[in-house]
This record gives sequence, C-alpha cells and structure tokens, in this order.
Amino acid sequence: MKALCWEGVGRVAVRTVPDPRIDNARDAIVKVTASSVCGSDLHLIDGYVPGMREGDILGHEFVGEVVEIGPAVRTLAVGDRVVVASTIGCGGCWFCDTDQWSLCDNTNPNAALSERLWGQAPAAVFGSSPLTGGFAGSHAEYVRVPFADYGVYRLPPNLPDDAAVYASDAAPTGWMAAEMCRIGEGDVVAVWGAGGVGQLAARAALVLGAERVIVIDRYSDRLDAARENLGVATIDYQRADVQEVLEDMTAGRGPDACIEAVGMEADNDGGLGLYDLATGRTGQSERPVAVREAILACRKGGTVAMVGVFAGLADRFPLGALMHKGLTLRSGQPHSQRYLPLVLDRMARGDIWTDYLTTHSMPLSDGPFGYELFKYKIDGCLRVVFHPQA
Repeated sequence: MKALCWEGVGRVAVRTVPDPRIDNARDAIVKVTASSVCGSDLHLIDGYVPGMREGDILGHEFVGEVVEIGPAVRTLAVGDRVVVASTIGCGGCWFCDTDQWSLCDNTNPNAALSERLWGQAPAAVFGSSPLTGGFAGSHAEYVRVPFADYGVYRLPPNLPDDAAVYASDAAPTGWMAAEMCRIGEGDVVAVWGAGGVGQLAARAALVLGAERVIVIDRYSDRLDAARENLGVATIDYQRADVQEVLEDMTAGRGPDACIEAVGMEADNDGGLGLYDLATGRTGQSERPVAVREAILACRKGGTVAMVGVFAGLADRFPLGALMHKGLTLRSGQPHSQRYLPLVLDRMARGDIWTDYLTTHSMPLSDGPFGYELFKYKIDGCLRVVFHPQA
C-alpha cells in the first residue's frame, strides 16, 4: 500500500510499504478514507520528539471503513463506516476503567523508553514516535487498529468524512481542554492557538457555558476563521501586548481559565522566545511561550489547561507565578474514548461544526505538499485532509 512516511528531520515522502494484517484476535483493519494533519505531527517531522525512525508512517486522526476484523472483535462488522480514536486503550486496565484512556497501562510496547524520560509510560498513539508505541499511522491506505472494540466508533450518516475526521482527535482534545477549565457561569476563557484544537476548544468552552472566549494567535486568516465561525474575540499577539489586552477585557482581573493549544514549537519574537528557539534543539529546553503567557495572564485562583504537546524539559518556566497565584495546572493527551461519543453526538446535532477547518483536501500522493502548506500556513491553510483512496 501507499503511505506517507518520516524520512528524516524536515522530510516526508510517500512510500510503498507492506499492507497491515491482523496480528491479534482483537485487531481490526480499517481502510482509510480521510486522514487529517495535526500540529503535533510537525513536532515529529521537525525532530523535536526523540526516537523517530526512517519509514515511520505519520498520522493519527482518521475515518474509514472496517474491512477485516479479528475473531475476538465484538462491536464491529465489516463495512462499518467509522472514526478511530487517536489514542489506543486496552479497555481493561485501571486507567481505562476510570476513563483515563491516554494513560492506558497496556498498549505502549515501548514503555521502558518513555519511563526513562517521563517517569511512567502513557498510552500508545497512532503515527507517533516510539515513546508512544511506534504504531503505524493513518496517512496510509489501510491501518491496523489494536483493541478495536475500545477505539473504533460508527459514524452518524450525516457527517461527511472531511468534518467527521476531527472527532478522532482535535474535537476530543478541545472538549477535554474546556472541561478541565471547570467553566462556570459568567467565566471568561482565553485560548492560545487558533489551529484546529484551539478552535474546537473555544467552541467547547462556549457550549459549556463560558460568557466570553478570546482566541490568541498571529495568523490573520485563523483569527478571522475563529471570529466568523465561532463568534469569539481575538488578539493578534504581534500587534498587541496580550496580558495588557486581557486585563483590559476583564476589568484587570484576568481570564478565569486559560487553554494552551500550541505546544513545544510556540513562536515569540521577544527575548525569551529567542532564548527558547536557541536552546530548543539541545534537548534541554522546549519553547513554552504560550504556557508562560497563559500562567501570567490567568486570574489568581484560575485554571490553566495545557493540551499542546510537549516532550522534554523546559526552563524559564514561571513556577513562582503558578504557585503564588494559586493556579491549577491541568494537562494531558486526550482521553479520546471518553469524549468521542459525546463529540460525535454534538457534531451530528450541530452543536459543534468542523467543516470550515478543512481548508485543503487532497490525495495522499500530495502529502509532502500538504505538509508544506500546513507548516508554513500557505494559502490560508488551517487543516489539510488526505484521501488515501483517491
């Protein structure tokens, strides 16, 4: 089959690779009909996450059709049109039983690697580095899905592929970020990052009762999309001092909750941003620009939810502000299996809309071009969706 693979730092290419097969009685094989790019893919492509191997298949956000199931699969049938959770859960460990699916104890076969870096191992993730299992990703014609009964969901018939694909990862991540904020009546929520996850976190915050949501970014087309499709306020951080504007918008108090949806490659033109950029390649520091801003801007006693992906160490972290302001800091990969059924229902009812996120749709053979558009935000690119069967 054809697949889009990591070729080395900054390089991807379409290769011919072996077809996946049923390796375990609980596996399913899904024919991929749509697979979205994601900002966390760029961290892998750019070499910020250790362990990537030449030929690793990228992608973790996808929909498709079940074409084969193992003999122990109980909830699926060949021909089902489905969306697949980006995180892989076993359905039987303590973490899965308590709905903390991205912390599953049993799906990451490379647990020893991540234990050395992070202390404990998270769940496996499709199309990521060996630190999260090294499973083949979704930018391919077919994908093997382990523990299929606990990560594959039938799609409502009224959701087209290019909209439904975000139920795999971006929408559950955004919903989890908003839920972690413990939003109450009259709350103001600020969101750093106007990509797919940031946009869906902003929408989730509104659905959960926020009185006002403010989205922060530097790309005018993304900020325009947030205003026009979500009705939120926006701040261009290259044109204004974010903390000053947020204080003005909240009578000096600051937002009740702040969501960081950027991750380890956050941009900033200031001195600390340049410091982050200079040290980020050493493995000793990431670029926590947005996290710093969120902690400094959040009101005293508020909540900061961090769902952008980080992998290593970060210095110049405002630990004093976090402590003295009495903030709650919450974070994590999405517990997709917890939120995916809810998100699908909300999407089918029209409470969450995602069609505008797909600005570019193309065959998998154009994968390298698609990532160039996505990385450099060319032609107003918000998200690219690949169609491997085209």
